Amino acid sequence: MKMQLKTLATAALLAVAFGGASAQTATTGTLDKIKANGKVVLGVREASPPMAYMLGAGEKYVGYHVELCERVLKDIAPNAKLEYMAVTAQNTIPLVQNGTLDIGCGPTTNNTARQQQVAFALTTYVSEVRMATKVDSGITTLDQLAGRNVSASTGTTAVQLLRKRERAQNVSYNTMLGKDHLESFLLMESGRADAFVLDDNLLAGIIANSKSPASYRIVGEALGSEPIALLFRKDDPAFKTAVDDSLRKLMKSGELEKIYTKWFVAAIPPKNTSLNLPMSPALKQLMLEPNDKPLETYTK
Repeated sequence: MKMQLKTLATAALLAVAFGGASAQTATTGTLDKIKANGKVVLGVREASPPMAYMLGAGEKYVGYHVELCERVLKDIAPNAKLEYMAVTAQNTIPLVQNGTLDIGCGPTTNNTARQQQVAFALTTYVSEVRMATKVDSGITTLDQLAGRNVSASTGTTAVQLLRKRERAQNVSYNTMLGKDHLESFLLMESGRADAFVLDDNLLAGIIANSKSPASYRIVGEALGSEPIALLFRKDDPAFKTAVDDSLRKLMKSGELEKIYTKWFVAAIPPKNTSLNLPMSPALKQLMLEPNDKPLETYTK
């Protein structure tokens, strides 16, 4: 089944490349398409916990954004069969554009460049670049990192944000670059670095799967923020309105916060560990004042 999903996704991309993109989506609204086909196709990730990931050999897809997609679709298309397709960060947008996917449920950042290709729902997660430290380090703020060793992964936004803060605050960090997140965490775990800077949800996942999760914590103000949202075909205002209205109901009723708590605070499979990542003030504010503003408005 897993191979079939990937094969289908590959075939769909080839169809785009050779001009065989679905013509149906050009003239038929997504809601009408779902009604006609009796199904809705969800794009999901295989390994992006806790947002979207595959659980066990049964290929059950779970996660915060997967559950949000399921709740929304049950609301706006209650009789439709849900069909899941494994996708990547690279092929999600092309598969939405050509009509293979009806909705993308992975952790995708909403930015102005992508808004030219697809439409985004209301923001349902704000990824914040923060730091992880040892509980007994005494470090709780970014100001305390001045002159200290700080680990970050090569090529990540965290490296750029640390350098930006050095210039803005006239401070200096001894930034130690790991080739990947696990190596960067090891620098901090072994005591060679005093803190590890990365997206908070990724930090939480690494800590939860470490040898001693209780020994580390995520602290300090955010160096930067990125809005994450469900996505779907552009120029289909009826579908966007339906999805956004459904999300607003989940926000207003408190259900969205419950779903967030289930995946970010409570213990989650497969290791039955907690990410211990309470809802950020930025996301709490978005529950009160929902919007679909792109990344660029967060960096001004």
